[in-house]
Amino acid sequence: MSKAPLVGIVMGSKSDMDVMQKCADRLEALGVPFEMQVASAHRNPERVHAWASTAADRGLKVLIAAAGKSAHLGGVVAAFTTLPVITVPMKTSDLGGLDSLLSMVQMPTGVPVACVAINGAENAAILACQILGTGMDEYRAAIAALKQEMAGS
Repeated sequence: MSKAPLVGIVMGSKSDMDVMQKCADRLEALGVPFEMQVASAHRNPERVHAWASTAADRGLKVLIAAAGKSAHLGGVVAAFTTLPVITVPMKTSDLGGLDSLLSMVQMPTGVPVACVAINGAENAAILACQILGTGMDEYRAAIAALKQEMAGS
């Protein structure tokens, strides 16, 4: 039987799936159970609200939001939860992802999000595991093993 999800991943568009699959793969490799869905802050705001506002009640501990262009998803998610939110700015055809990045790092006071690099899905997974590791020894150990592995390559 699989464990209940601890990390929630939401992306604004199905086109983000190729990049965000790397996040899912890294979480799996670290042994972190997660859930993943597509919900746009602009096209499905009610779904985003319901998902984010019930995340803690469902047992999630960290949320990851990926979006491109105007990239409001992370801020909207953060507005509806007390959980830490990590944002992944997606590379875009218009401005190469700079538009996404700037939208995410310029959150107003009181609505903080952590922001990784453009298309930095794997780093989002690693950061989520590090956050979990502050209170769960198995995830701290998973990060320690990853760092040791990286040092050896």
